[in-house]
Amino acid sequence: MNEEIKKGIEQDDKDLKRLSADLEINIKMVTDELGMEPDIMIRHLHMFKSSRVAILYIAGMTDVNAVNLLVMSMITESPAGSGEDQEESPFQSLMFRSLAIGGVRKVDSINEVLLAMLEGNTIVMLDGSNEAIAAYTCGVEKRSVEEPSTQTVVRGPKEGFTETLHINTGLIRNKIKSTNLRMEYRIIGHQTRTTVALIFMKGIADEKVLAEVRRRLDLIDTDSILESGYIEEFIQDKTFTPFPLLQNTERPDAVAAGLLEGQFAIVVDGTPFVLLAPVTFVKFFQSSEDYYQRYDIATFLRIIRFFSFFASMLLPSIYIAITTFHQEMLPTQLLISIAAQREGVPFPALVEAMIMEFTFEILREAGVRMPRIIGPAISIVGALVLGQSAVQAGLISAAMVIVVSFTAIASFVIPSINMGTAARLIRFLLMILAGTFGVFGILAGLMMILTHLSSLRSFGVSYLTPISPLKPGNLKDVFIRVPWWAMKKRPSYDNHEGTVRQGTPSSISDKAADRSQKGGEKK
Repeated sequence: MNEEIKKGIEQDDKDLKRLSADLEINIKMVTDELGMEPDIMIRHLHMFKSSRVAILYIAGMTDVNAVNLLVMSMITESPAGSGEDQEESPFQSLMFRSLAIGGVRKVDSINEVLLAMLEGNTIVMLDGSNEAIAAYTCGVEKRSVEEPSTQTVVRGPKEGFTETLHINTGLIRNKIKSTNLRMEYRIIGHQTRTTVALIFMKGIADEKVLAEVRRRLDLIDTDSILESGYIEEFIQDKTFTPFPLLQNTERPDAVAAGLLEGQFAIVVDGTPFVLLAPVTFVKFFQSSEDYYQRYDIATFLRIIRFFSFFASMLLPSIYIAITTFHQEMLPTQLLISIAAQREGVPFPALVEAMIMEFTFEILREAGVRMPRIIGPAISIVGALVLGQSAVQAGLISAAMVIVVSFTAIASFVIPSINMGTAARLIRFLLMILAGTFGVFGILAGLMMILTHLSSLRSFGVSYLTPISPLKPGNLKDVFIRVPWWAMKKRPSYDNHEGTVRQGTPSSISDKAADRSQKGGEKK
């Protein structure tokens, strides 16, 4: 835990228990709070001829090699470096001369001692001093950097976040090697004491947005923060909405791109999912891969994503409305074919669609919860067997199986799982409206959804930006993606024009020409 995290700890001075100058009293205060558990390790040493020193740590949360090196550096301290032969006190000599460890900090309260130990640090206490030293020896087993499992790309970096905070922040710093990158740390959760990092780019992120997110984070009063989803629900603008108001990602390059466009990131210790905000509706249809390949291919794929989203949300309801109320909209041959398939089906189209949709949702959830070895096989076999058996039994028409299957596949095209889930929830509402009022019910439902979308805000930013309010300069990266050289300015989330992030092609070519001309003159 570094100095920035220490500054983020908020403690009430009235309840703060200061350390005593008596070593035994300090050890007793620690054992009274933590108990005499087998993993609470206490080692007594003698230093400076007459001074007694105790080191305290929790086994399993510290690096054994770092602790051994710490002890070795203390017991091999030469008399010339002792505090008795120097003007400095034994505590100062111990802190600034003896400890062979990279990170040390001073603590003077029992609460700071306990928090440091629970984070994996080793506490060094000196008899006669009412201050202690917290040495950084964290060594909890951690997962190595691997490819993200939920956001895979064909072309692009293959590294993903882990459950360790400092590894995640290091991955971000590795992408953005700028002095403008800022990180603010907070401790949230009375019991879990989870470290949360707010990351943004100074000079690019909106200061009003940053002030608002700081206020919301400081207002969180809860016992536990175990995942970034806790933070998301606490700080989002509106609770009762199926649409996500914060974006989560496992990819460091996606976070770096968001920070460079004026977003802020929230990294939570213990989870590989990082939050990004403010977000807009179109952000959930953009993938990191869009910017690593040609703009024409990226535009084609983005159009497919928007089409898949609307197909996932509307296709079953359109089928229900047409087959129930508006048969005249179908060509004669197609109408005869569908009527022949539905001849022996005992259920109306709405009930038929509901049965199939719930069946596919159950199969989808079962495939996720089952062991990885048998999960995909059970999902595929279950879908094929159930669909074929239902058609042969005359319970479901073949056309309905095709519609529901295509709808399920289309929902997986959307890069954001949260937005795909929103489409799945809205689908059931539109199906009920279509089965009750036909196409007019679908249009009424779409109007309600559009009204709801226009009322949403993400930290004060309109959810439909840059479509509503219209920002023509930001339309270069919405439904289409123009070439990189044409995106000269960052997208703006407020009423101001976006800041410049690159030079014009003419200026770049002029600079290249100047360099080549200077090179010729030197020759």
